[in-house]
Amino acid sequence: MGQAGQQGRGSRSNNLVVPQANAALQQLKYEAAQELGVTIPQDGYYGNYTSRETGSLGGYITKRLVQLAEQQLSGRS
Repeated sequence: MGQAGQQGRGSRSNNLVVPQANAALQQLKYEAAQELGVTIPQDGYYGNYTSRETGSLGGYITKRLVQLAEQQLSGRS
């Protein structure tokens, strides 16, 4: 069964393609949360957050990742 079939079964489906990028992604998450005024939970549990808060954080991170990829593809750093 593919990853899509495993969702909702307790297994994480967001495994990193490049595990070495974990530290940079965590830093990006904290920077995004700070800019949006969202506090990252120490225990990693987001259940007490609204969909708006987690959605805005995820959307901001995605926008930033696309921006970084576009810069890299265009030869700019």
